This record gives sequence, C-alpha cells and structure tokens, in this order.
Amino acid sequence: MFTRMLGALLCALLAFPGAAMSKERSGEVELAVTIAASDDSKDVRVWIPYPVSSSAQDISNVRISGNFSQSGIYGEKETGNLALYAEWATPTKDRAITLTFDATAREQTRKDFPAAESAITAEIKEYLKSTAFIPTDGKVREIALSITNDKQTIREKARAVYQWVIENTVRDPNVKGCGTGEVEKVIAKRGGKCADISSVFVSVARAAGVPAREVFGLRLGKKDDEDMTGGHHCWAEFYVPGYGWVPADPADVRKAMLVDKLEIKDAQKVIDYYFGAVDEYRVALATGGRGYYLNPRQNDGPLNYFMYPYAEVNGKSLEWLAAQTDLKFKVRFKAH
Repeated sequence: MFTRMLGALLCALLAFPGAAMSKERSGEVELAVTIAASDDSKDVRVWIPYPVSSSAQDISNVRISGNFSQSGIYGEKETGNLALYAEWATPTKDRAITLTFDATAREQTRKDFPAAESAITAEIKEYLKSTAFIPTDGKVREIALSITNDKQTIREKARAVYQWVIENTVRDPNVKGCGTGEVEKVIAKRGGKCADISSVFVSVARAAGVPAREVFGLRLGKKDDEDMTGGHHCWAEFYVPGYGWVPADPADVRKAMLVDKLEIKDAQKVIDYYFGAVDEYRVALATGGRGYYLNPRQNDGPLNYFMYPYAEVNGKSLEWLAAQTDLKFKVRFKAH
C-alpha cells in the first residue's frame, strides 16, 4: 500500500514539475481563559473564536473543559464564523474555560494568476462595500485612485495597494495587542500593528475596486513547546475573479523589516513572498467581520473584530484587546 501511494505521489510531481508539497506545522493548541468577577455575579458570559478545518488547515480532537454552567458552539449568521460560548449563571469563585485542539496548518501559495479575469459576482461585491470600520471614501479613496489609476487588472491593483501600504506604514511595537484597525488614524500616523496595517490594505483595496477582507488568527509556535499568548495575528485576502481568494500580509513584511532592520530596498524577497503567500505558522480563527455581533448576541454593543476571547459581566464588556486584566488568557503550543 505504501509503495503504491509513494508511486502515485511521484507520478503527480512528474506530471507537474513546478508542483511542491506545502510546508506544514502541526501541534496542540491550548487556550485557557479565566474571568475575574465578584463571586456573586450571576451573569458572566464568554465567547472564544472557534477554528474550523479548511484547505489551509486541519482542526481535530477538540476538547472543552471548565466550570461553566453551560456551553455550546454557535455560528454568526453574516460571516459564518464560529464561537465557543459559555456562561456562568450561578455564583462561582473562579470562572475558567479551556479550549484545546490539534491543528495542522499549511503554507498557502497563490501566485499562478490567470491571464484574464472574469467579472466580479454579486456575492463577492459584498467585499467592496464601505463600512464604519472599513471606509472607502475621503482620504482612502484619494490614495486608492492615485496608486491604481494606471492599473487594469485586479491583481495589478492589489499589488499596487500592497506596495503602497508597505512603503507608507511601519510596525509600532508600542501599540496594544494587534491594534484597533482604525484606518484613518493609522494612515495619519503611518504606524500600527497587524490589525491596523491589514485594515488599511483592505480599505484602500476596496476603494480601488479590489474585493478584500481580513483574516483573524493565531500563530503556531516554532519551538516544540512554546507560550503563544502574544501570538494573535491578522492578515488580509483579496479576490481575483475566476481564481479565488489570495493571501497578502503587508503587516508581516513590516514586522520582518523591523526585526531584521531592513530598508525597503533590502526587503524585496519578503515583500514578494507575502503577496500571494502566507507561511505555515498560523491558524485562521475568523474571516471578515467588523462591527461584530456575536451569537448569542452580546449586550455591550458591536465588537470591533473577533480574534481574542470576549467576555461580559452583568452586561458590561471586559477589556479584550490586551485581555490580561479581568479577562485573562494563556495560549500554549506543543508540537506533534
């Protein structure tokens, strides 16, 4: 059996000389959440992003533990993203829930673009819309038109936007968490973290007629046993009609430039890589969705984006961006 499988694999590689097996990273992810609330609180709720399998990742062996009153997995209607929801309806001294799962993430490479692009379908036009969190007018539109007015295809426009974002933003290590993704503010100060830089890419891309969305995820460790509590990460995707969704990660370009002290002229290899590719050290938790209403619906207004655990006590949200005060979480990665 093994010999036949190996033979089939070799035949496939010979039939497609440019083909290569995707790099993979596998391991166990443990996300442990604790919530600080007065012992007599009777309305404590938490939502945790719940990853699912896709062409980019395999999620299996999911385990949920804790001292909650009840829990469930719920889908959000507009985006289809899932959340692990739990609540504590009786007084409890320490409230805790842990989500553990096995993950295999694959490097994604989407660079064999078609020579001709078809029309954008009605379904995909949703990703051209302007929203309160993803504006496409004013300064954003001005930038988009100035950098894409001589570009014909969506791929060309997306590349121009990607290059502009890299050249006009920097990674600011002082920003809390992954940032808030407030596009106009990020453009004005020219700096931020991954949610900030990705939001700028998505806004400017949409203003240029390029369907785009954000992907909210979690990095996997490069060590065999690693604390990845600070490992949340946001990147972007744009859509090429007749081809599909294509990853782009200008934020990781700016991170590499900061870490390795690179100028634009010295970073061309990493710039080229992250347009149409992302590495295997990441798991997607949610796709799209800003001004987010969870399911069951939260009480304290729409959520900016859903990547970190989110909790409410007596109808009021706990600080979630850094999430290490009343709402605390730890992420541990162990390689297989």
